[in-house]
Amino acid sequence: MAPRRTLDLSHPVADGTVTYPGLPAPVITDHLTREASRDRYAPGVEFQIGRIDMVANTGTYLDVPFHRFGDGHDLAGLDPDRVVDVPGVLVDARGTTAVGPDALPDDVEGLAVLVLTGWDERWGTAAYGDEANPHLTGAGAEALARGGASVVGIDSVNIDAMGDGERPAHTALLDAGVPVVEHLTGLDRLVGTDFRFTALPPAVVGMGTFPVRAVAVCP
Repeated sequence: MAPRRTLDLSHPVADGTVTYPGLPAPVITDHLTREASRDRYAPGVEFQIGRIDMVANTGTYLDVPFHRFGDGHDLAGLDPDRVVDVPGVLVDARGTTAVGPDALPDDVEGLAVLVLTGWDERWGTAAYGDEANPHLTGAGAEALARGGASVVGIDSVNIDAMGDGERPAHTALLDAGVPVVEHLTGLDRLVGTDFRFTALPPAVVGMGTFPVRAVAVCP
């Protein structure tokens, strides 16, 4: 078997992690402590069962059409082939605020298009939520949707500009059934590298967003 590297492109989720400005941080506790479990099992056997209270938009997460459209498919309706072992292409948009069609590859059919902005360096600081965030323009998103991209991701706080309530990138991509992954990290490690991308959420009925463990497999 040829050697390969698996690169984790996700932010870890911890108790109190702030992801998106204005949304509550997760609260992670024990549902069953190891100490309490000892009364339930044979001597020397213990378990821990965790509990997490969080909004779906926590950490590195994936959006499906239901996030934007009431009649769009939910997480349980996502075709895994769109987000598992997908050949990827990296768009190096560092130094660019508005990423439009001119910055994108012409051929994206069936590809995972990941946009590197470098904004992830601000993760965990107030500056991460700055409304001057790098983003994909509506025209850029429409080009990716028309081109048949399988999934689109970005390492910024939002794939859209946050300065107003318009969300043209979410609208164009999710209307076309293209999942969106936000809050990626470490995309600079993919520069000049062939890779395959995976970002699979659990099949939750009635939800349009959930955290993922996004990874790139490189030869």
